[in-house]
Amino acid sequence: MEPDTTTLTAEQVAQEQLEGWTYETSGEADSIVARVETGDFVTGLALVNAIGAKAEEANHHPDIDLRYPYVEIRLTSHDAGGVTSRDVAMAKVINALSAESTL
Repeated sequence: MEPDTTTLTAEQVAQEQLEGWTYETSGEADSIVARVETGDFVTGLALVNAIGAKAEEANHHPDIDLRYPYVEIRLTSHDAGGVTSRDVAMAKVINALSAESTL
């Protein structure tokens, strides 16, 4: 089955009500970006590992920047040149993982 390469507009992404995510436009490809405050490096690393496992399962890999005390995540579908439903679905998974990591 071929992946969905239909790009979404900023308005369509906003309708998904992805808490903590912003739509960013760039010359290369539009993306959605979230910054998760983890409080410390170890918690951030655990979150990155959890995201990595889910990304592998979905075969859809975000750009991740691990810093003390936060993790920044950027999602875009490079094959589509922008944000697709795959990015929205992965953002929802990441939000659930983020909620678990900050409990």
